Amino acid sequence: MPTPPATTAAERYDRLLRYAKNTRRLPPTLPRPQPTAAWPRENVALLEQYQDWLVRGGTSAHVIELVYVPMAGYVLGFNLKPHPDLNPETDFQSALDYIQAKDRSAEWNHIRCLALDKFRQFLRQQRGQWSIVLRPPPSWAMYVAGLPGWLVEPLERLYTLTRSRWRPARIGARTPSFWRNHTQVWRWLFEQHPALTAVADVKRRYLLDYVDHALRQEYAASTINADLRCFQVTLLYLQEQDVPVPQALLRVPTLKVPERLPRYLTDEQVRSVRDEMERQVAEARWAAQVRDACLNRAAFYLLWQCGLRLGEVEELHLDDLDLPGQKLMIRQGKGQKDRAAYLTETTVHVLQEYLSVRGLGPSDHVFIYRHHPVHKDLIHCRLKAAGVRVGVKVTSHQLRHTCATQLLNAGCRVTSIQKLLGHRSLDTTMIYARVHDRSLADDYYAAMTRIEQAVDVSGDADAPAAKQTQVLELVNRLAEPQLNVELRLSLVAQLRGALA
Repeated sequence: MPTPPATTAAERYDRLLRYAKNTRRLPPTLPRPQPTAAWPRENVALLEQYQDWLVRGGTSAHVIELVYVPMAGYVLGFNLKPHPDLNPETDFQSALDYIQAKDRSAEWNHIRCLALDKFRQFLRQQRGQWSIVLRPPPSWAMYVAGLPGWLVEPLERLYTLTRSRWRPARIGARTPSFWRNHTQVWRWLFEQHPALTAVADVKRRYLLDYVDHALRQEYAASTINADLRCFQVTLLYLQEQDVPVPQALLRVPTLKVPERLPRYLTDEQVRSVRDEMERQVAEARWAAQVRDACLNRAAFYLLWQCGLRLGEVEELHLDDLDLPGQKLMIRQGKGQKDRAAYLTETTVHVLQEYLSVRGLGPSDHVFIYRHHPVHKDLIHCRLKAAGVRVGVKVTSHQLRHTCATQLLNAGCRVTSIQKLLGHRSLDTTMIYARVHDRSLADDYYAAMTRIEQAVDVSGDADAPAAKQTQVLELVNRLAEPQLNVELRLSLVAQLRGALA
């Protein structure tokens, strides 16, 4: 916590309000704030709590002193009653009239209005009136412009059906993607063939023409395939609604996409990022810095050691944690599936340290930033910045791949990794075995060692000195205690051949 100033909060607020009371720039009809001598005692304590709430939320001390606390003081100065009796909707108007009557710039008034909103939010949280303001989803009018009603209406029903499977926090981000993907082919078809009046008028060669057009525009093969799949999903939905659909449109082949292997971090790279997270926690001085550093570190361990997706970290709630049992529950993950993830002692420790400095928020989300549930982009950017500082290119999904790869190399069963990561198909999990299977690498190197030794022995058969050296090397290798039985028998066979 920063060192408090020499004067008490009540003295500073009293000085501010006395200045406001004596100002001559206000209209005579506007009431003046009252000095703090008439304040109820609980209001002074409330301001102290408000200041601590702002500090824990990450607001700078300078802004708190000059903007947030004075505006809260004006509200309490105009309304000389205990703060539980304040009405956040009506009792703030006098303070708003006061700052507007000072005839300052529009930017200055806007900043003070934001400060009033912040104090209103604090009062509601103190009273247990939690509220999360969700931004309305963006309009899809631009995507359906020019499309006929017989197509738009089923698309809206399909959107409503699809949206029911999304997490509430992802509706705003996934809505534009849905409408872009599901209308891309249709918009091109109506531009090229304005005479289309029904689905039955669409020809298979029209879709092949779209693929050629997209390739000329240098669209990625995966993007073209996604557009075709969304187009066919719409056709299948129309077919369920008893709309005649040509079956040839459902058999358009997709493009061959390169089969990319997942990218993972090496042990040295993970160690570098982990040490950077620990350094941030150790060097944090102020309360907000400690809270942010602990948040970054806790999110990092959940992504790395638990293999969580970034959206699953964002949506994690306090009720989902079972720290004594070293376990957490992931609710409505990808595919609307719940699953359990296990926590190491280190992960439990970093979560406990973060929860001790977490502070209040509008909900029971585990990760809170400035009194709001954290957004996944914040975690992504901070993780990326930590990697830049240590020279490692890291993303949240790379940590998930790293978790699977390290578990596989440590001998964990593939079926167990499938359940931990929430994969629907075992084939998805088996991709990690092709990326970095240490047991496969060990088998390869052991076999190549035997091949090289056999070549060396047969090539030097005519040279007695070389044969003697080879025999001594084989004897020395047989004396090594860590050799497994298979390699030891191979060396014995080579020694017999050299001595024959």
